[in-house]
Amino acid sequence: MLTALVVLPVAVAALLMCVPRTAPRAVFPAVWIAAAAVELLITVMVWAGYRAEGGMQYEARARWIPSAGIGYHVGVDGLSLPLVALTCVLFLACALYATRQRRRVREFAALFLFLQTTCVGLFVALDLILFFLFFDLSIVGMYAVIAGWGQRGAARSALQFFLYTFVGSLALLLGFLGLYLAADPHTFDVTELTAANPLAERPGQGALVLSALALGLAVKTPTVPFHTWLPPAHTDAPAAGSAILAGVLLKMGTYGFLRIVLPVLPAAWREYAVVFVVVGVVSVVYGALVALAQSDFKRMIAYTSVTHMGYIVLALGAAGAVSVGSADAVRLAVDGAVFQMVSHGLLTGALFLLAGVLHERGRTYDMDAYSGLAARAPVFAALTGVAAFASLGLPGFSGFIAEFQILAGSLGPRPVATGVAVLGLLLTAGLFLRALQSVLMGPPRLPAGAPGATRPFRDIGGREALAIVPLLVLGVVLGLTPRFVLDVVEPASRGVLELLAR
Repeated sequence: MLTALVVLPVAVAALLMCVPRTAPRAVFPAVWIAAAAVELLITVMVWAGYRAEGGMQYEARARWIPSAGIGYHVGVDGLSLPLVALTCVLFLACALYATRQRRRVREFAALFLFLQTTCVGLFVALDLILFFLFFDLSIVGMYAVIAGWGQRGAARSALQFFLYTFVGSLALLLGFLGLYLAADPHTFDVTELTAANPLAERPGQGALVLSALALGLAVKTPTVPFHTWLPPAHTDAPAAGSAILAGVLLKMGTYGFLRIVLPVLPAAWREYAVVFVVVGVVSVVYGALVALAQSDFKRMIAYTSVTHMGYIVLALGAAGAVSVGSADAVRLAVDGAVFQMVSHGLLTGALFLLAGVLHERGRTYDMDAYSGLAARAPVFAALTGVAAFASLGLPGFSGFIAEFQILAGSLGPRPVATGVAVLGLLLTAGLFLRALQSVLMGPPRLPAGAPGATRPFRDIGGREALAIVPLLVLGVVLGLTPRFVLDVVEPASRGVLELLAR
């Protein structure tokens, strides 16, 4: 079933590319939406059949390059299943949102379907080379989205994105090769490497491999100081591209830490966990401060992503204290890190789609160019307000559950760092409230010369609402009833911490 989940989107993409461009334009988004809906349906079936305490499930293996220890090996557990579900929800939302796409619709739909295969494939991959393959292909896919359908300056932003993340992937490959050489027998299988713990008795080599893996995953996450590709990539990407970039692709880095680094390099992670705590806290505070200084709505959201990813890195760094008797606390932090990945994907995806609506009406992301939109577009204002309050971690939304777990779990083992990270909550609240006040309140004003300047700002349309509202509803549902996700996450995070304590 997982193989069908991985292969279906790219197979549909190949079929779409065989359809002549002269076919009715409505065919391409309709096929895209149908494929994304089937993907979500398969994911629901996988979730329904998943047993929370059953460990890795739905595993599938096939020979690929056995002489090099490389195989096709996929499976899901409580770490990957929520992210697969998030991926399918977000891609369906983007398919619905992009029905208004007019430029090269066939290629646009095929490219997003290809991207969905890379994202789902990475979250179910249990072979390092398979993981690396999907990791690199996602870079290629997103590069094409930004360069082909982005705003002015997209070519430069796409190139910067590609070079940064490709260098990161090369560092990741070096780390994978280090693990392969350390294993006896040599293998790239994640489950076999986890069981073998190949660098347990070689701290020097463990530190080198950890450095390579951490560099590759930190660029993708991104954390300070490897975040500089993120704001221009988001600013120039189309709205659906930004939603997938922030909602799914950024999670590849943090998921890589949980799936590979912590279980396979437990001793090295415990030894250098304080480095990741510092990086996480710096990312939280720096991202929030820079976001506060932005007047561009999309860049502001991009920098808040740096802050939210910083919370996850802080939680994973705090997990390194498991050996000093803080197991219950750090388990809470790791649960929160996984929950934050899902919550951030939903809420930031919604925010980027709303930013796309703003730009479509006013042709600019400059918040100073807008005022009083609540009077002209009350539904847009309401959805933006809900997304902003949810993103700043107000109780009742999924962001609150995630951040509470991370901070409560990290406070015991890392009290000073956690205390500093709390400043991020205050700064994030301030920047979102400032943005809402600037754009939605006051006398009505639109950018001079914008298509909407001489007529009322058009409110959210039906197709836009179909894409955005479910993301926010899920944010509320997870905020009020998080247990159905935590029941899946908690056994898996407990397993990671048991491996980390070896």
